Amino acid sequence: MLNRRHVATLLGGLPFAAVAGPALAQQKSEISITRQPGILYLATHVIEKQKLIEKHAERLGLAGITTKWIMFSGGGAQTDALLSGNVDVVNTGTGNLLLLWDRTRGGVKGIAASSALPLQLITRNPNIRSLKDFGPADRIAVPTVKVSTQAILLQMAAAQLYGPDQWAKLDANTVQLGHPDAVAALSNPQHEVASHFSAPPFQANELKTVPGARIVIESPAIIGGPLTQGQFFATTRFANANPKVIEAIRAASVEAIAFIRKDTRAAVEIYKEITNDRTGVEDLLQLLAQPGMMEWNLEPQGTMKFAQHLHKVGTLKTLPASWRDYYFPVAHDLAGS
Repeated sequence: MLNRRHVATLLGGLPFAAVAGPALAQQKSEISITRQPGILYLATHVIEKQKLIEKHAERLGLAGITTKWIMFSGGGAQTDALLSGNVDVVNTGTGNLLLLWDRTRGGVKGIAASSALPLQLITRNPNIRSLKDFGPADRIAVPTVKVSTQAILLQMAAAQLYGPDQWAKLDANTVQLGHPDAVAALSNPQHEVASHFSAPPFQANELKTVPGARIVIESPAIIGGPLTQGQFFATTRFANANPKVIEAIRAASVEAIAFIRKDTRAAVEIYKEITNDRTGVEDLLQLLAQPGMMEWNLEPQGTMKFAQHLHKVGTLKTLPASWRDYYFPVAHDLAGS
């Protein structure tokens, strides 16, 4: 879990300059990057397989750059690693980016978005047909309580359903589980967690394999359109020391997204090779053919709506004037939101 106290503790043990101050370190030759499980991170798998960061770094004059990709089960653990200096770049959700940008006073910012695929709240509880049916004992798995994209979407939905002052009504229902563990919980009829705010391809697998599983609500219905789920971000200290790496990450993202759109099958095969996901290629292609499932975009989408909600409820102390406040200049030419 990554909450205000946790961030404060991490920053308390790490000089602010180590996160946001002038770059003192030498430019790095090995760049460590994190992501979470799922086809939501397809662009990162293409980037890894095709060594696109290395390719564009060399084009920019940085020969010998290598990347190390690390898997984390949730965004909170990723951002812990970023703040502690154990990794250089993360690819995770909007809530974590906004919280770190706020708590470090601009010491963490986005580089480029990569995906805005819809998320689905899945349940196997026969008594739940809508959010109104969740009682105090009904548990909902989310990747990170309070600050994951799914947890914040539940807050926004609760505010819409019950009134602005009831935004936290469903917080007590949430439990922290990585997507694979949440799928296992839903697959066990004896497990107390009968609902999962899921991400692709886990949501499709649950609907296909868990008896009685169905969709309660989808993220576009809550936020009114696409919402960035995956984006690269880093500390300003790292960006200052490695400006060409930041440029290479953006360029690699552009190329990976174009590849996914041009040859989706090949991209899916790369995903399966890297992740060992046993879902069939045809099943994954069928999933990506559904509405909203090809939202691979460089520009951040819907993120200011997140920021406005988090500021309204007091999670963000500072309300950004624009999404460009929490993204590096390398992205400022984009038509984000």
